[in-house]
Amino acid sequence: MALELQAITKIVGRNTHIKETNLVLEPGRFNVLLGQTGAGKTSLIKVMAGLDRSASGRILMNGQDVTRDSPQKRNISLVHQFFVNYPQMTVFDNIASPLRVKGMSKSEIEGRVEAAADVLRLRPMLKRRPHELSGGQQQRTALARAIAKESTAVFLDEPLANLDYKLREELRDQLPELFAGRGAVVVYATSEPGEALMLGGYTALMRDGRVTQFGPTAAIYRQPNTLASAQVFSDPPINRAMAVKQGNTVRLSTGVSWTVAGAAAGLRDGEYTVAIRPYHVSPQPVEGATCMTGRVLVTELSGSESSAHFRVGGDTWVSMAAGVHPYSVGEEHDFYLDTTRCFYFAPDGAIAA
Repeated sequence: MALELQAITKIVGRNTHIKETNLVLEPGRFNVLLGQTGAGKTSLIKVMAGLDRSASGRILMNGQDVTRDSPQKRNISLVHQFFVNYPQMTVFDNIASPLRVKGMSKSEIEGRVEAAADVLRLRPMLKRRPHELSGGQQQRTALARAIAKESTAVFLDEPLANLDYKLREELRDQLPELFAGRGAVVVYATSEPGEALMLGGYTALMRDGRVTQFGPTAAIYRQPNTLASAQVFSDPPINRAMAVKQGNTVRLSTGVSWTVAGAAAGLRDGEYTVAIRPYHVSPQPVEGATCMTGRVLVTELSGSESSAHFRVGGDTWVSMAAGVHPYSVGEEHDFYLDTTRCFYFAPDGAIAA
Protein backbone atom coordinates (compact mmCIF):
# COMPACT_ATOMS: atom_id res chain seq x y z
CA MET A 1 0.00 0.00 0.00
CA ALA A 2 2.35 2.70 -1.29
CA LEU A 3 2.17 6.35 -0.29
CA GLU A 4 2.63 8.54 -3.35
CA LEU A 5 3.18 12.29 -3.52
CA GLN A 6 2.38 13.89 -6.87
CA ALA A 7 3.67 17.46 -7.34
CA ILE A 8 2.98 18.34 -3.70
CA THR A 9 3.72 21.88 -2.48
CA LYS A 10 3.09 23.66 0.81
CA ILE A 11 2.88 27.44 1.12
CA VAL A 12 2.44 29.40 4.34
CA GLY A 13 1.77 33.08 3.73
CA ARG A 14 4.40 34.16 1.24
CA ASN A 15 6.81 31.36 2.15
CA THR A 16 7.10 28.10 0.27
CA HIS A 17 7.82 25.42 2.86
CA ILE A 18 7.69 22.49 0.44
CA LYS A 19 8.67 22.95 -3.18
CA GLU A 20 7.16 20.67 -5.82
CA THR A 21 7.77 17.14 -4.58
CA ASN A 22 7.17 13.79 -6.25
CA LEU A 23 7.89 10.74 -4.12
CA VAL A 24 6.75 7.12 -3.85
CA LEU A 25 7.23 5.43 -0.46
CA GLU A 26 6.71 1.68 -0.42
CA PRO A 27 5.46 -0.38 2.54
CA GLY A 28 7.67 -2.98 4.14
CA ARG A 29 10.83 -0.89 4.16
CA PHE A 30 12.19 1.89 6.31
CA ASN A 31 11.97 5.32 4.63
CA VAL A 32 14.11 8.11 6.08
CA LEU A 33 13.74 11.86 5.54
CA LEU A 34 17.22 13.32 6.10
CA GLY A 35 17.93 17.03 6.26
CA GLN A 36 19.12 19.80 8.53
CA THR A 37 16.74 21.70 10.81
CA GLY A 38 14.51 23.83 8.59
CA ALA A 39 14.94 21.60 5.53
CA GLY A 40 11.20 20.82 5.47
CA LYS A 41 11.04 17.34 7.05
CA THR A 42 8.33 18.12 9.59
CA SER A 43 6.37 20.19 7.07
CA LEU A 44 6.36 17.27 4.62
CA ILE A 45 5.35 14.79 7.32
CA LYS A 46 2.41 17.00 8.37
CA VAL A 47 1.20 17.14 4.77
CA MET A 48 1.57 13.37 4.32
CA ALA A 49 -0.24 12.76 7.61
CA GLY A 50 -3.10 15.12 6.76
CA LEU A 51 -2.37 17.55 9.59
CA ASP A 52 -1.62 20.33 7.08
CA ARG A 53 -3.11 20.90 3.65
CA SER A 54 -0.95 21.02 0.56
CA ALA A 55 -1.15 24.08 -1.68
CA SER A 56 -1.14 21.91 -4.80
CA GLY A 57 -0.66 18.32 -5.90
CA ARG A 58 -2.15 15.01 -4.79
CA ILE A 59 -1.44 12.35 -2.15
CA LEU A 60 -2.36 8.78 -2.97
CA MET A 61 -2.56 5.81 -0.61
CA ASN A 62 -2.89 2.47 -2.37
CA GLY A 63 -3.87 4.39 -5.48
CA GLN A 64 -6.69 6.29 -3.77
CA ASP A 65 -6.63 10.10 -3.53
CA VAL A 66 -6.49 11.08 0.17
CA THR A 67 -5.32 14.67 -0.36
CA ARG A 68 -8.30 16.17 1.47
CA ASP A 69 -8.87 13.34 3.93
CA SER A 70 -8.39 13.82 7.67
CA PRO A 71 -5.64 11.93 9.53
CA GLN A 72 -8.33 9.61 10.95
CA LYS A 73 -9.54 8.64 7.48
CA ARG A 74 -5.96 8.04 6.37
CA ASN A 75 -5.40 5.63 9.29
CA ILE A 76 -1.99 7.01 10.23
CA SER A 77 0.13 7.13 13.38
CA LEU A 78 2.48 9.96 14.29
CA VAL A 79 5.23 9.80 16.91
CA HIS A 80 6.92 13.11 17.77
CA GLN A 81 10.26 13.83 19.41
CA PHE A 82 8.28 14.96 22.46
CA PHE A 83 6.53 12.37 24.59
CA VAL A 84 2.87 12.70 23.61
CA ASN A 85 0.97 10.52 26.08
CA TYR A 86 -2.21 11.20 28.02
CA PRO A 87 -1.02 11.98 31.59
CA GLN A 88 -4.24 10.86 33.30
CA MET A 89 -4.21 7.44 31.60
CA THR A 90 -2.23 4.31 32.38
CA VAL A 91 0.24 2.93 29.88
CA PHE A 92 -2.37 0.32 28.90
CA ASP A 93 -5.00 2.98 28.25
CA ASN A 94 -2.56 5.15 26.32
CA ILE A 95 -1.76 2.29 23.98
CA ALA A 96 -5.43 1.30 23.73
CA SER A 97 -6.81 4.81 23.10
CA PRO A 98 -6.91 4.70 19.25
CA LEU A 99 -8.34 1.18 19.34
CA ARG A 100 -11.24 2.29 21.53
CA VAL A 101 -11.93 5.16 19.15
CA LYS A 102 -12.27 2.53 16.41
CA GLY A 103 -14.85 0.68 18.54
CA MET A 104 -12.89 -2.58 18.85
CA SER A 105 -13.98 -5.27 21.27
CA LYS A 106 -12.40 -5.48 24.72
CA SER A 107 -10.70 -8.81 23.94
CA GLU A 108 -9.22 -7.53 20.68
CA ILE A 109 -7.94 -4.41 22.39
CA GLU A 110 -6.32 -6.41 25.16
CA GLY A 111 -4.65 -8.70 22.64
CA ARG A 112 -3.21 -5.87 20.58
CA VAL A 113 -2.05 -3.84 23.58
CA GLU A 114 -0.34 -6.79 25.22
CA ALA A 115 1.32 -7.83 21.97
CA ALA A 116 2.68 -4.31 21.40
CA ALA A 117 3.74 -4.04 25.04
CA ASP A 118 5.68 -7.30 24.75
CA VAL A 119 7.51 -6.09 21.65
CA LEU A 120 8.60 -2.91 23.47
CA ARG A 121 9.11 -4.55 26.89
CA LEU A 122 6.35 -2.54 28.55
CA ARG A 123 4.20 -5.28 30.06
CA PRO A 124 5.44 -4.67 33.65
CA MET A 125 4.50 -0.97 33.26
CA LEU A 126 0.99 -1.29 31.83
CA LYS A 127 -0.65 -0.07 35.06
CA ARG A 128 1.67 2.92 35.50
CA ARG A 129 1.00 6.47 34.40
CA PRO A 130 3.38 8.50 32.22
CA HIS A 131 4.83 10.51 35.13
CA GLU A 132 6.02 7.23 36.65
CA LEU A 133 8.03 6.34 33.53
CA SER A 134 11.48 7.27 32.28
CA GLY A 135 11.83 9.22 29.04
CA GLY A 136 12.65 6.06 27.13
CA GLN A 137 9.64 4.22 28.55
CA GLN A 138 7.36 7.11 27.62
CA GLN A 139 8.63 7.09 24.06
CA ARG A 140 8.25 3.32 23.89
CA THR A 141 4.64 3.81 24.99
CA ALA A 142 4.07 6.16 22.07
CA LEU A 143 5.69 3.64 19.71
CA ALA A 144 3.57 0.81 21.15
CA ARG A 145 0.44 2.86 20.46
CA ALA A 146 1.53 3.23 16.82
CA ILE A 147 2.19 -0.52 16.52
CA ALA A 148 -1.08 -1.56 18.19
CA LYS A 149 -3.10 0.70 15.90
CA GLU A 150 -1.77 -1.19 12.83
CA SER A 151 -1.84 1.99 10.77
CA THR A 152 -1.51 2.26 7.03
CA ALA A 153 1.34 4.75 7.52
CA VAL A 154 3.55 5.52 10.52
CA PHE A 155 5.40 8.85 10.74
CA LEU A 156 8.28 9.14 13.20
CA ASP A 157 9.37 12.78 13.49
CA GLU A 158 12.83 12.67 15.13
CA PRO A 159 11.39 10.39 17.85
CA LEU A 160 14.73 9.82 19.60
CA ALA A 161 15.95 13.41 19.70
CA ASN A 162 15.14 14.01 23.37
CA LEU A 163 16.45 10.71 24.73
CA ASP A 164 19.84 10.13 26.28
CA TYR A 165 22.56 8.49 24.23
CA LYS A 166 22.13 4.95 25.53
CA LEU A 167 18.36 4.93 24.99
CA ARG A 168 18.75 6.41 21.52
CA GLU A 169 21.16 3.65 20.54
CA GLU A 170 18.87 0.97 21.94
CA LEU A 171 15.69 2.19 20.24
CA ARG A 172 17.47 3.03 16.98
CA ASP A 173 18.56 -0.59 16.70
CA GLN A 174 15.03 -1.81 17.42
CA LEU A 175 12.98 0.47 15.18
CA PRO A 176 13.46 -1.21 11.77
CA GLU A 177 12.64 -4.59 13.33
CA LEU A 178 9.59 -3.23 15.19
CA PHE A 179 7.85 -2.29 11.96
CA ALA A 180 9.23 -5.04 9.71
CA GLY A 181 6.55 -7.21 8.16
CA ARG A 182 3.65 -5.04 9.33
CA GLY A 183 2.77 -3.79 5.85
CA ALA A 184 2.81 -0.13 6.84
CA VAL A 185 4.61 2.74 5.12
CA VAL A 186 7.15 3.90 7.71
CA VAL A 187 8.68 7.38 7.45
CA TYR A 188 11.41 8.45 9.88
CA ALA A 189 12.70 12.04 9.97
CA THR A 190 16.20 12.83 11.22
CA SER A 191 18.86 15.51 10.90
CA GLU A 192 21.71 13.06 11.53
CA PRO A 193 23.39 11.37 8.52
CA GLY A 194 24.86 8.71 10.78
CA GLU A 195 21.41 7.79 12.01
CA ALA A 196 20.13 7.41 8.45
CA LEU A 197 23.02 5.06 7.64
CA MET A 198 22.37 2.95 10.72
CA LEU A 199 18.65 2.69 9.98
CA GLY A 200 19.31 1.66 6.37
CA GLY A 201 16.36 1.24 4.03
CA TYR A 202 15.66 4.14 1.66
CA THR A 203 16.48 7.80 2.24
CA ALA A 204 15.03 11.02 0.82
CA LEU A 205 17.52 13.86 1.18
CA MET A 206 15.87 17.22 1.89
CA ARG A 207 17.27 20.73 1.50
CA ASP A 208 15.39 24.04 1.40
CA GLY A 209 11.99 22.36 1.14
CA ARG A 210 12.98 20.10 -1.73
CA VAL A 211 13.85 16.41 -2.03
CA THR A 212 17.24 16.43 -3.72
CA GLN A 213 17.67 12.66 -4.05
CA PHE A 214 15.85 9.47 -3.10
CA GLY A 215 16.97 5.86 -3.15
CA PRO A 216 18.69 3.11 -1.14
CA THR A 217 20.49 4.81 1.74
CA ALA A 218 23.91 3.26 1.19
CA ALA A 219 23.80 3.97 -2.55
CA ILE A 220 22.98 7.65 -2.01
CA TYR A 221 25.81 7.98 0.49
CA ARG A 222 28.28 6.50 -1.99
CA GLN A 223 26.90 8.29 -5.05
CA PRO A 224 25.31 11.68 -4.34
CA ASN A 225 23.92 13.11 -7.56
CA THR A 226 24.43 16.78 -6.65
CA LEU A 227 26.63 18.87 -4.40
CA ALA A 228 23.50 19.66 -2.35
CA SER A 229 22.94 15.95 -1.75
CA ALA A 230 26.56 15.45 -0.73
CA GLN A 231 26.26 18.34 1.73
CA VAL A 232 23.09 16.93 3.30
CA PHE A 233 24.65 13.49 3.70
CA SER A 234 27.83 14.55 5.49
CA ASP A 235 28.46 15.25 9.17
CA PRO A 236 30.84 16.98 9.79
CA PRO A 237 30.18 19.11 6.68
CA ILE A 238 31.81 17.87 3.50
CA ASN A 239 34.97 19.68 2.40
CA ARG A 240 34.71 21.49 -0.93
CA ALA A 241 37.05 23.60 -3.01
CA MET A 242 37.32 24.93 -6.54
CA ALA A 243 39.66 23.00 -8.82
CA VAL A 244 40.81 22.86 -12.42
CA LYS A 245 41.27 19.58 -14.28
CA GLN A 246 43.76 19.51 -17.12
CA GLY A 247 44.66 16.19 -18.61
CA ASN A 248 45.08 13.74 -15.76
CA THR A 249 45.92 16.44 -13.22
CA VAL A 250 43.56 18.20 -10.82
CA ARG A 251 44.86 21.37 -9.19
CA LEU A 252 43.34 23.41 -6.38
CA SER A 253 43.72 27.19 -6.25
CA THR A 254 46.16 26.68 -3.36
CA GLY A 255 48.53 24.79 -5.67
CA VAL A 256 47.82 21.34 -4.22
CA SER A 257 47.47 18.86 -7.07
CA TRP A 258 47.09 15.17 -7.77
CA THR A 259 46.82 12.72 -10.63
CA VAL A 260 43.42 11.20 -11.35
CA ALA A 261 42.58 7.78 -12.74
CA GLY A 262 39.47 5.80 -13.59
CA ALA A 263 36.19 7.68 -14.14
CA ALA A 264 37.67 10.99 -12.93
CA ALA A 265 40.34 10.82 -15.63
CA GLY A 266 37.60 10.77 -18.24
CA LEU A 267 36.09 14.08 -17.16
CA ARG A 268 36.42 16.99 -19.55
CA ASP A 269 39.09 19.54 -18.80
CA GLY A 270 37.74 22.56 -16.97
CA GLU A 271 36.59 23.91 -13.60
CA TYR A 272 34.94 21.72 -10.99
CA THR A 273 33.97 21.76 -7.34
CA VAL A 274 35.89 19.01 -5.59
CA ALA A 275 34.27 17.57 -2.45
CA ILE A 276 35.66 15.06 0.03
CA ARG A 277 34.27 13.91 3.38
CA PRO A 278 36.27 14.73 6.52
CA TYR A 279 36.77 11.03 7.23
CA HIS A 280 38.93 10.83 4.11
CA VAL A 281 41.23 13.65 5.24
CA SER A 282 43.76 12.09 7.60
CA PRO A 283 46.25 13.75 9.97
CA GLN A 284 48.64 10.84 9.38
CA PRO A 285 50.42 9.72 6.19
CA VAL A 286 48.32 7.41 4.02
CA GLU A 287 49.73 5.47 1.09
CA GLY A 288 48.77 7.10 -2.18
CA ALA A 289 47.21 10.16 -0.48
CA THR A 290 47.97 13.77 -1.40
CA CYS A 291 49.54 15.94 1.29
CA MET A 292 48.36 19.46 2.03
CA THR A 293 49.58 21.72 4.82
CA GLY A 294 47.16 23.90 6.73
CA ARG A 295 47.03 26.11 9.81
CA VAL A 296 44.93 24.51 12.56
CA LEU A 297 42.00 26.70 13.64
CA VAL A 298 39.91 24.50 15.97
CA THR A 299 40.30 21.02 17.38
CA GLU A 300 37.81 18.78 19.12
CA LEU A 301 37.93 15.34 20.73
CA SER A 302 34.60 13.52 20.45
CA GLY A 303 34.56 10.05 21.96
CA SER A 304 37.20 8.06 20.12
CA GLU A 305 37.56 10.56 17.25
CA SER A 306 39.58 13.73 16.75
CA SER A 307 38.54 16.55 14.46
CA ALA A 308 40.54 19.51 13.23
CA HIS A 309 39.43 22.55 11.26
CA PHE A 310 42.34 23.97 9.30
CA ARG A 311 42.87 26.68 6.71
CA VAL A 312 44.66 26.27 3.40
CA GLY A 313 44.77 29.49 1.41
CA GLY A 314 41.25 30.90 1.48
CA ASP A 315 39.54 27.56 2.19
CA THR A 316 38.68 25.94 5.52
CA TRP A 317 38.93 22.16 5.66
CA VAL A 318 37.90 19.56 8.25
CA SER A 319 39.64 16.32 9.15
CA MET A 320 37.93 13.62 11.22
CA ALA A 321 40.06 10.68 12.31
CA ALA A 322 39.88 7.82 14.77
CA GLY A 323 42.01 8.14 17.89
CA VAL A 324 43.56 11.09 19.70
CA HIS A 325 45.81 13.36 17.64
CA PRO A 326 48.09 16.10 19.05
CA TYR A 327 47.06 19.27 17.23
CA SER A 328 48.26 22.72 18.24
CA VAL A 329 45.88 25.54 17.40
CA GLY A 330 47.60 28.20 15.32
CA GLU A 331 50.35 25.90 14.09
CA GLU A 332 50.71 24.24 10.71
CA HIS A 333 50.00 20.55 10.28
CA ASP A 334 50.17 18.13 7.36
CA PHE A 335 46.93 16.44 6.27
CA TYR A 336 46.51 13.69 3.70
CA LEU A 337 43.65 13.53 1.19
CA ASP A 338 42.51 10.17 -0.12
CA THR A 339 41.74 11.66 -3.52
CA THR A 340 40.19 8.41 -4.77
CA ARG A 341 37.26 9.40 -2.51
CA CYS A 342 36.76 12.81 -4.12
CA PHE A 343 33.50 13.81 -5.80
CA TYR A 344 33.62 16.16 -8.78
CA PHE A 345 30.69 18.50 -9.39
CA ALA A 346 30.00 20.68 -12.43
CA PRO A 347 29.38 24.44 -12.04
CA ASP A 348 25.60 23.83 -11.83
CA GLY A 349 26.11 21.50 -8.84
CA ALA A 350 25.37 18.24 -10.68
CA ILE A 351 27.75 15.33 -10.32
CA ALA A 352 30.28 15.48 -13.16
CA ALA A 353 30.15 12.65 -15.67
